[in-house]
Amino acid sequence: MKPILKSKFFLYLFSVIVVFNSVLSCSIYRNSGLQDGDLLFVTAKSTGLSGAINNVTQKHKNASFDHIGILEKANGKLYVLHAAPKGGSQKQQLNDFLKDQAEEGQAVVVYRLKPQYQHAIPSAIEKANAMLGKPYNFNYILDENSYYCSDFIERAFRENQIFKLESMTFVDPATGKTNAFWEDFYRKKNLKVPEGEPGCNPNGLAASEKLQRIKELK
Repeated sequence: MKPILKSKFFLYLFSVIVVFNSVLSCSIYRNSGLQDGDLLFVTAKSTGLSGAINNVTQKHKNASFDHIGILEKANGKLYVLHAAPKGGSQKQQLNDFLKDQAEEGQAVVVYRLKPQYQHAIPSAIEKANAMLGKPYNFNYILDENSYYCSDFIERAFRENQIFKLESMTFVDPATGKTNAFWEDFYRKKNLKVPEGEPGCNPNGLAASEKLQRIKELK
C-alpha cells in the first residue's frame, strides 16, 4: 500500500473508531442504571391527541405524560414492552423507542417501583410478553381484544394490584365541560363519551405512591 493511501486508510479507520466509541458511550451513559421493570413515561405534547389526553388527566405540574412502557432486560439487550398506535402491543429495542420519542420532540422519564413492590416485576414482565401482538385500542374503552398504553401496563401488574382502574373523565378542568377534542373524537366514532367508565392513563399511573421518579433519559 502506498504511503499516502495507507495514511488515508488509517485516518478513515481512526475516524470510524472515534464515531463508534462516541455513539456507544452516549448509549451506555443514557441507559446506565436502568433496571428490569422500570416504567418509561413519555412527556405529553401541548396539542392534538397528546394534549387532549394531558388536559383531562394531568395531576401534577411535573408529571405531564401521554405514553408509558415497561423495561425488560433480555439476552443482553434492553427492550420496552408497550402498546402504541403504530404496531399495537409490541416489544421494541430501547434505543429505537427513545429515537421515536426524540423525533416527536418528546422526552422519556424513568419511574421505578419502590422496594416493597419490586416483587411484582417478574410476573408483570411475563404478563406483558403474553399480551404482545394485540392491536391498539383506539377507542380507549376497555376490552379484552385490544389495549392502550396505560391499560397494557395496568394489566401487566394487575395480579399484584400495583395500579387500579379509576372512573375516567373527559372534562376540561378549565371550563368544567367535556373537552371539545373528546366530544369530536367520539362523535366521529359514533360513540358516547365514556365519562365515568373504568380506565387508566399515564398521568394517573405516574401519580401512584408505589412509584418513585428516577430521572429523565438524555
